Amino acid sequence: MSGSGIESIDRAEAAARLPEFPALLEMALLAQSRARATYSGFHVGAAVLSGSGRQYPGSNVESASYGATICAERSAIVGAISAGETEVRACVVVTSTREPSSPCGICRQLLAEFGPEVLVFAASSVGDGVMTARLGDLLPLSFGAASLEDARV
Repeated sequence: MSGSGIESIDRAEAAARLPEFPALLEMALLAQSRARATYSGFHVGAAVLSGSGRQYPGSNVESASYGATICAERSAIVGAISAGETEVRACVVVTSTREPSSPCGICRQLLAEFGPEVLVFAASSVGDGVMTARLGDLLPLSFGAASLEDARV
């Protein structure tokens, strides 16, 4: 991917930038193997690194009522918050595409709740490629708490 602050790197470089990357990647790959992608066949795994340093996995879970489907990234974030975490520092997401697939818009929006500095690593489970960016580069001008506060004036 090209763009401001969005880089294509390999797994070794990802580990150099974020020491927790190998463990997060392993967790995301395991979560991907557990995904319930009955309808799309698009298995996604994710893992988030919380502010406390703990790591939480998530996998996509599809529903015949498509709106009830949850993405892997959101699943991981919900797990972290349910465990009492208040911060997300990084998110690793894996897909079985040759080129890494970045988080969807809804996942980007939820990650934005934790600030523009959240590191995102999108990896391929069938190759060595990794896309990395700060959340602020993936979702510029995000809607957030300040937008709601501004509307109350």
